[in-house]
Amino acid sequence: MTAPVLAERRAELLAVATRDDLVALADRITAEATCRVERGPEVGMVVLEVREPVAGERFHLTEVLVTEARVSVDGAPGWAMRTGDDRLAALAAAVCDAAAEAGHALAPEVERLCTETADRQAAEAAAELARVAPTAVAFEELDR
Repeated sequence: MTAPVLAERRAELLAVATRDDLVALADRITAEATCRVERGPEVGMVVLEVREPVAGERFHLTEVLVTEARVSVDGAPGWAMRTGDDRLAALAAAVCDAAAEAGHALAPEVERLCTETADRQAAEAAAELARVAPTAVAFEELDR
């Protein structure tokens, strides 16, 4: 059995989980639980800050469109922020977060969705690395 996904990691994974999976699971949760929208989905911008690798200084690269939502499920708070302007997906992610926080009967399904999302991310990263590996330059070998 795997360890439960911590709240911060859960938020990261729900932010990138597939929309269809999120909405389907949130529909199941809302059918069984007392859900309340604390703050409806709001579309806004957040600043993307990065660190310059040589000097180590942080700077604002751009702004990113996001949608944020806050809900409660059986009294437990849930929050989500997803890139883009998909209000339904943000609301569904917040419902899933709250269900996990509440220890709802479907919390293991939220954990499963997070695990599947993490596995998908790892597979995509490995595939991307394999795709670009042939283009890597070994600079220390250029001096010979």
